[in-house]
Amino acid sequence: MCGIVGYIGNKQAKDVILDGLKRLEYRGYDSAGISLFNMRQQIFDVYKDQGRVDKLAKSVLKSPRSNIGIGHTRWATHGKVNKENAHPHYSHSRRFILVHNGVIENYKQLKEQYLSGVTFLSETDTEVIAQLIETFSNTLNIENAILTTLRLLRGSYALLILDQQNPDLVYAAKYKSPLLVGRGKEGITVASDLMALIGYSEEYLPLDDKTFVVASRDNLKLFDINHKSLVPNFTKIDMTNGDVERGEYAHFMIKEIHEQPSVIRRIVTNYFDKDQSLINNQILKDIKGSDRIYILAAGTSMHAGLIGKNLFEKLASIPVEVHIASEFAYQQPLLSEKPFFILVSQSGETADLRACLVNIKDQNYKVLTITNVATSTLAREANYFLELYAGPEIAVASTKAYVAQIAILALVAYELSKKTFSIREELTKVALSIEKFLSDENMRYLTRNLLTHRNCFFIGRGLDYYVGLEAALKLKEISYIQTEGFAAGELKHGTIALIEEGTPVIAMISNPRISHNTRSNLNEVLARGARAIRIVMSNVAEEDDEVIIDEVHELLTPMAMVVPTQLISYYAALERSYDIDKPRNLAKSVTVE
Repeated sequence: MCGIVGYIGNKQAKDVILDGLKRLEYRGYDSAGISLFNMRQQIFDVYKDQGRVDKLAKSVLKSPRSNIGIGHTRWATHGKVNKENAHPHYSHSRRFILVHNGVIENYKQLKEQYLSGVTFLSETDTEVIAQLIETFSNTLNIENAILTTLRLLRGSYALLILDQQNPDLVYAAKYKSPLLVGRGKEGITVASDLMALIGYSEEYLPLDDKTFVVASRDNLKLFDINHKSLVPNFTKIDMTNGDVERGEYAHFMIKEIHEQPSVIRRIVTNYFDKDQSLINNQILKDIKGSDRIYILAAGTSMHAGLIGKNLFEKLASIPVEVHIASEFAYQQPLLSEKPFFILVSQSGETADLRACLVNIKDQNYKVLTITNVATSTLAREANYFLELYAGPEIAVASTKAYVAQIAILALVAYELSKKTFSIREELTKVALSIEKFLSDENMRYLTRNLLTHRNCFFIGRGLDYYVGLEAALKLKEISYIQTEGFAAGELKHGTIALIEEGTPVIAMISNPRISHNTRSNLNEVLARGARAIRIVMSNVAEEDDEVIIDEVHELLTPMAMVVPTQLISYYAALERSYDIDKPRNLAKSVTVE
């Protein structure tokens, strides 16, 4: 969840690191800090405090020029949100400075065993790492002191380390938390996300678990945790600064909503050669050989997984279970004899899913990861991987990744089916339907007049119910309106007691077979004073319906039906003047459990 950026090279380190940290603000944080080498005094200075990166930038505005440094945005896990607990952290003599993403589970035991005489300045687990390195450096050289420390740590870490006695080197290490090394003509950048490398590096190396890096201005050495040399295998970066900028849009979220038609088209382009699917046949073979699919995910990805369940069962006649990753990891249900697992994650670094993956692999089951990041841990460690091709998604509230996840699940399910229609043509129709709808500017007016209460409900049946769950999550994430999604038929089993005069209820109606049922449920809440908006497919539209979307294939309706709800969430937050791209208390990539 934290953001990490380090740099050594010919450029002004402060500029590279602050720019990188700002690009990683979407990950969520409560404090920020940076360490830069002061060439006048020949010492690393540390600047840190709670608050935004903009505040940090003002603190270092007049700092001396430096060609080396490390920076961090912290999401509090151990200790309060304050200056003392913000990163970077010093060792007790201030020789070592480090930043850390992850959680050290045995930090209390390490304190007691090795550091009983050391005075700590923070409440964090991270400071233990700095103090251990200094303790071991009394008898070992710097590299062995770091590696000895790493071997003692239980939990997760992405680390950048500076040494006052070696001001021309940056040390880095990784286990479970993401970390990448970028290499360019002007130096080496290390970061927890590829977006921080764009514009500064031409190629990148995603670090494997239990690897250790020593980086100088023009060289990089890679080792395993036993100090054995490894050969780095860099990959070219194919993104530009334009991919991580808002352009003409006021917020990243509205930009990403409008990118959804192009995302669908990009998926079609990358997964088809004319009409021939390019999905790995071995994936299809292994799924066909299973007796049940288990989809594991969290948050928005889990809602996409619920749509995926419907797709696999309707198209391929394969039973599917969808599980919340954080529950499955520690409460594994009774499995079928020949399970196949699909892990769905936007970032590919979701900690709960990583815990699931470790357990699944230990049982020798096959796993497919569907994610937006080809270099992510989940993509690299699963048996199979399918890329979303959604491009960088920077707003915390996921939009285009959700639509992309459904598209990929649909492609896999279709390839396992009797292929009674063209999935390529139907996905193209979805892109056109969304594109046409996004040209309508009426949603802001509807939102302004409807969402005047502290709560709101989405109702629907079948696939519309699943869309309602995602719609509710999106609205509560960024507008802070208490919102719930309900199966429309369940209203009369208790929920209708919450309806009072003026309560907003948004009905999702796309299926002709059950549209009258949902309309009947909507009438029940209208009779009790609710205010309603109907979001409908054109084939079930009636005269008074407020939001009408061009018809798409019935199994793909969620991809189009969700778009008006994304706009409702966006405009609700906009009307309230909230920070749309960075809602409070939330992080984009949840890399700690």
